[in-house]
Amino acid sequence: MTRQTPTQRLRAFIASESAGGIVLIVAAAIALVIANSALLAGYQSLLATPVNFTAGELVSIDKPLLLWINDGLMALFFFLIGLEVKREIVTGQLQSWKQASLPVFAAVGGMVIPALVFVAINAGSPDNIRGWAIPAATDIAFALGLLALLGSRVPVALKALLLAIAIIDDIGAIAIIALFYTENMNVGALALALVPAAGMLLLNRAGVARTIPYFLLGAFLWVCVLKSGVHATLAGVVTAMFVPIATGDEQPLERLEHALHPWVAFMILPIFAFANAGVSFAGAGLEALFAPLSLGIAAGLVVGKQIGVFGACWLAAKTKLASMPPEVTWRHIYGLSCLAGIGFTMSLFIGGLAFIDPDQIDAVKMGVLVGSLISAVIGMTVLATAPRAATRPLNEVPSA
Repeated sequence: MTRQTPTQRLRAFIASESAGGIVLIVAAAIALVIANSALLAGYQSLLATPVNFTAGELVSIDKPLLLWINDGLMALFFFLIGLEVKREIVTGQLQSWKQASLPVFAAVGGMVIPALVFVAINAGSPDNIRGWAIPAATDIAFALGLLALLGSRVPVALKALLLAIAIIDDIGAIAIIALFYTENMNVGALALALVPAAGMLLLNRAGVARTIPYFLLGAFLWVCVLKSGVHATLAGVVTAMFVPIATGDEQPLERLEHALHPWVAFMILPIFAFANAGVSFAGAGLEALFAPLSLGIAAGLVVGKQIGVFGACWLAAKTKLASMPPEVTWRHIYGLSCLAGIGFTMSLFIGGLAFIDPDQIDAVKMGVLVGSLISAVIGMTVLATAPRAATRPLNEVPSA
């Protein structure tokens, strides 16, 4: 396989994520239609179907289909995220502070401010505070899918910036899941997880380029982490960290990324969207949207993301801690900050970890869907009317 340049890898990644984002939108739309039709009971019954996996007397996992999707299939999604994060840090946009500074500031602002907006709205509802991280996430597939619809009107540099922000946002989401959404930890199972981790470390140090051994040990690690009480999807991230970028003439990490992208973009994420986006609006009026939980999530995604991402970029440029990409105007940055409010996949995922009450989960879905939709409409409108190229120096900070 001919090794791609960083620019070629970036363009291929954006193309794949963009197409996958469109499929994701269709899958979510189908789930919404089914959930608001006579097929709702069948939809719910399908997701509640018990699925059991047993391997002798050692392993027995019995979960409904929905949790196999969220804990199992999504582990592959997190594995791909881990591969992308490692590549970007070692050889990509995040390998130097000069390249990473702007997306780092933007991502941090885009996580902190939405969380504060959510907490402010839910300050009087202590049962809801656990969902503070839900509006902090950005769905890269959805956002890039919408950017693809604008074609050449959007500079590639803006897409690259959104990609970098989303990757850093994913790192933050992974840390949040590990630190704040882990309960009833089984120390024995977690200690056993060190065995496959040590095995993958030895494979890495020995320069093993074949990916099957990493997958086998990663599957063992997934079972251990699942039984430990730590969310099982984190096993995917840990496994990715051990996959070598280069071993001689082999490029195992890049090869895995190319192999996994179509499966994640066109199967795993659409299945997740279909299984998690189906919320019934029967009997739900404006009062349901303006309830603290759903309103906090929607406001965090729409208002918090705009203030957080755009404000952080503006401050970073004003203080000369970072510089803007070429051909990108402040209008582009504002449009990007709106699209960052599309939280969908990761927001729904964190919402499923934060709450078990069906009413709260429905409120989460409503808040995420409404907030993501409003963010998408505003962002697309702003970018559709943005100039095709910068008309002034990009380090110039707009006047108040």
